[in-house]
Amino acid sequence: MQTQNPFLDEMAKLTAAAMGLAQAAGEEAKTAFRSQADRIAAEFDLIRREDFDALKAEVEALRAEVAALRGAQSASAPSADTP
Repeated sequence: MQTQNPFLDEMAKLTAAAMGLAQAAGEEAKTAFRSQADRIAAEFDLIRREDFDALKAEVEALRAEVAALRGAQSASAPSADTP
């Protein structure tokens, strides 16, 4: 918005530039923090949540498969009660 007062125009430009700098600084800080967190996680031999969830789903599927195989094995095995 163009005003008749050049002082207000200059203040608006400075405010817009300051907001841009603040946003860029925030993004840079977020990137630096994420980098530091990744480094610490690597030092402690931690895994990401996505990897944990994938592994958890795989373990659950394997447990279900083992339970099904045990059920099939017990159904096909002769029982001890019958001669």
